[in-house]
Amino acid sequence: MTVPSLMQNHQRKTYVTQLHKVYNEFSQAFIRFQTDKNALNLKEAGFSSQDDVNSFIKSYFKVVKECDSMDDCFAEEYRKINGNVTSNWVAGIKSFVLANGASIRPAYSYEGNKILNIAVDINGLKGPNIVGRDLFWLYVYTNGLIDDAPPDAAANAPLTKEQRDEAYNSKCLPGTSSDGCFGKILNDNWEMTY
Repeated sequence: MTVPSLMQNHQRKTYVTQLHKVYNEFSQAFIRFQTDKNALNLKEAGFSSQDDVNSFIKSYFKVVKECDSMDDCFAEEYRKINGNVTSNWVAGIKSFVLANGASIRPAYSYEGNKILNIAVDINGLKGPNIVGRDLFWLYVYTNGLIDDAPPDAAANAPLTKEQRDEAYNSKCLPGTSSDGCFGKILNDNWEMTY
């Protein structure tokens, strides 16, 4: 292996480690939230509005910065792995920087079994600011599980390998979507193989 190849592999492992840490923090917080509310799922626990979600974040995470939108908490510009600039999301929702350095934008979006969309930049304003490297979209389902974008309203987490592969092939690399990359990492056992 060449030195640049070793550096790329190391950087990918670092990204995945940071992503896995954020994923684990959210997973544990959802379990605690449901337990604290003696609820069977996140909807029953009290997720019914953006205000509920913002209150949850402030109660269950160490927040070091709060932004009225993605501005100031996220980078000004993001690119896809193919180099295209993308901004295919709603930026005007309250965002937060966590003590671990991650920027998050949790959006209440109740459709079918999905209840939240969470934009996560695992290293905040630092580069490379590329979807699928340091920016990911995580989708939270009413059962408290975190996965990729649902293919339809009837889908529930965990998604199948095929559903994740379809999202990766149709959204992560091509076009302007920011979905599909997280599911590929889940399918590949927490490895960034793309």
